[in-house]
Amino acid sequence: MEMKNQLIIGSRASTLALWQSTFIKSELEKRFKNLNITIKHIKTKGDKILDVALSKIGDKGLFTKELEQELLNGNIDIAVHSLKDLETHIPDGLKLAAVTKRHEVEDVLIAKKPGVTIQTLPLDAVVATGSLRRRSQLQHIRPDINIVDLRGNVLTRIEKLLTSDWDAIILARAGVERLKLHKHISSYITVDEILPAVGQGALGIEIKEDNRFADEIIQSVHDENTFIAVSAERSLLKSLQGGCQVPIGAYAQVKSNGLYLCAMVGSLDGRIIFKKKVRGSKKYPEKIGKALADDLLKAGARSILDEIYRGR
Repeated sequence: MEMKNQLIIGSRASTLALWQSTFIKSELEKRFKNLNITIKHIKTKGDKILDVALSKIGDKGLFTKELEQELLNGNIDIAVHSLKDLETHIPDGLKLAAVTKRHEVEDVLIAKKPGVTIQTLPLDAVVATGSLRRRSQLQHIRPDINIVDLRGNVLTRIEKLLTSDWDAIILARAGVERLKLHKHISSYITVDEILPAVGQGALGIEIKEDNRFADEIIQSVHDENTFIAVSAERSLLKSLQGGCQVPIGAYAQVKSNGLYLCAMVGSLDGRIIFKKKVRGSKKYPEKIGKALADDLLKAGARSILDEIYRGR
């Protein structure tokens, strides 16, 4: 195979997206000393529409479509995504070729006072989040809480909290810690309280299927156990036909005695939540994801999903 010495990374221009792309760039540069790597900034629909809730825009590739088009056109070699933004259906001609070792997956509560937890938020507190998954699970735990919509990058969201009359916001731990904003974290929310988004904490690297050069290079940052875990989560999401318009959370872990997957589907108001767990062989992550999705649907999640899709 011919070894080129140029690699172009496509990235959104948000602070977190650039952190992610720069992280991949520096990891690859450590391993390939003669490789000249550049980052190309690409604006996505999700970056342009900031005043509408994600669930209302329609989530078909909101943060990924333009990057995927650049891949297909051959203008970039790899696209670095927050894996939770990447649709379960990958366009023809492209593939998810590598997944990095996962950061901690939990969500965090950022309140104006340190040490505040979901349980110790005041009665009728106002919490901001743009995620239906967080909204549903939070209202299940604390039905008194009032939830308002929140969009924007990590720092913008924290600044909005500090200048508002809200009590708290919820963000992914990975994004907050990657940007070294730990000091704002009031408490960590356990996965038992709020299950994370599918793929949360992992970075996905997408390439053109026939780009053997890029494929070979990025295998050096691939983490197989993370890949197995997120494959189970993504298979579950695909089977439920979910996206950011549906409250679905999932978390898979590879352990010495198999693959564990826990998932939830909730109503928009959080009154009803279906939650199930399964353990299976890590050789068949997609099968495990599909089996758990079927279990959830049989348990009653189908009626919730049908109602949400009818409402849309």
